[in-house]
Amino acid sequence: MKFLSIMALISTIISCAQSNDFVNNPSNPVVNEVDFWLTKGDQSIKLQKQVTELVFKNITNAYQNIEVDETQSFQTIDGFGYTLTGGSAEVINGLSSEKKQQLLQELFGNATNSISVNYLRISIGASDLNSSVFSYNDLPSGQSDISQTQFSLAPDMINLIPLLKEIILINPNIKIMAVPWSAPTWMKNIYTSTGSSLVPIYYSSYAQYFVKYIQAMQAQGITIDAVCPQNEPLNGANNPSMVMTSSQQISFVIKLGAAFQTSGISTKIVVFDHNCDTPEYPISVLNDSNANPFIDGSAYHLYGGNISTLTTVHTAFPNKNIYFTEQWTSSTGDFAGDLKWHTKNVIIGSMRNWSKNALEWNLASNAAFEPHTSGGCSQCKGALTISNGDFIRNVSYYIIAHASKFIPTGSVRIASTISGNLNTVAFKTPNRKIVLLIENDGNSTEIFNIKQNGKWVTISLESGSVGTFIW
Repeated sequence: MKFLSIMALISTIISCAQSNDFVNNPSNPVVNEVDFWLTKGDQSIKLQKQVTELVFKNITNAYQNIEVDETQSFQTIDGFGYTLTGGSAEVINGLSSEKKQQLLQELFGNATNSISVNYLRISIGASDLNSSVFSYNDLPSGQSDISQTQFSLAPDMINLIPLLKEIILINPNIKIMAVPWSAPTWMKNIYTSTGSSLVPIYYSSYAQYFVKYIQAMQAQGITIDAVCPQNEPLNGANNPSMVMTSSQQISFVIKLGAAFQTSGISTKIVVFDHNCDTPEYPISVLNDSNANPFIDGSAYHLYGGNISTLTTVHTAFPNKNIYFTEQWTSSTGDFAGDLKWHTKNVIIGSMRNWSKNALEWNLASNAAFEPHTSGGCSQCKGALTISNGDFIRNVSYYIIAHASKFIPTGSVRIASTISGNLNTVAFKTPNRKIVLLIENDGNSTEIFNIKQNGKWVTISLESGSVGTFIW
């Protein structure tokens, strides 16, 4: 009997914490002050606005506090999103015009049912999630085109570029980062799409390849905000891929920066774009006095190392920006586990460690996790599965949506505390809203206060759940 009484009391406390009002008096209705959007690891609730009444009060309680302090501000946010691979564009373009427009409005629009994605990463030439390998200047072995006279966007004029144009019509201000998986094979020391390195005598020619790319995309009405010299420069096993050591990247960035300067191109140059286990790579590139002036910042993935590496590099170069540009979810992954880990590390972790953006990997694939190149990733799950003329929202959709829907470009990260299993990050939006993202990394429900300016609102969050709070 005593055990049942205790359980009943706990149930009452949780219920009251969720309602934030022990007495619900219909004659004295409470004006809700905090909107609460929830996703649970068991998928019973996915990005749903809760009807919970949340009001700031100053009645003392013994629950743990998450304190938000807008007087402390950090980096300005560029956005949240995905890589729009060539394969993503291909499967999305396979939808009917009506269904595709519905999807694009949901992803990139600002309607109530939209998630307002505001940042995309694309490949310069093919990535491993294209149907085939190509560059924008493919030549037979033994031939060369140093002046890049044969450069052409033609391989991407079928799917990627037309889809980007549709997206830009919905969100003209979307930011786009572009990165190659490989240089044209004739420019490499072995004629292969996999591995090998750029031949030094072609550094200036490859810089012109980037110049022509920026100009050709601009002619299509597509502004490239930033480029990276090489995706995963220490990974030569993908198809396509290319190895670029830190010393090689320094030499190439000097050529690329000069070429951009000569051509009047303001596109940012962001170095590294690889894992958090090799901070010495970006630090050595940023340390070079000739390359440094051309560099906006450095980009990271988290297939190795710790997300705190971003702060290590930020501390060494506080005037250079940090970007988080890729993390995949697997076809064999678990919704609950991926929701927790990615929200904790990719979203909250990257933001608390100075990143200006947070991007998941592939936007869309078909039900067989295709297209991909021969030797490309065969287990990469898209944020969306396109199948039978419709689309299914997967875990990456919700990971990004919990941020992108509520945190527009130009928001500023502000201070928020972490309490026990509750991982948090907070922002102030351009219209002066506060947005707080919380992930419960523990194994049980947590009751806590969101506290600001000496007042607090009490709420509970189940194990493995993610909540976005706006006031």
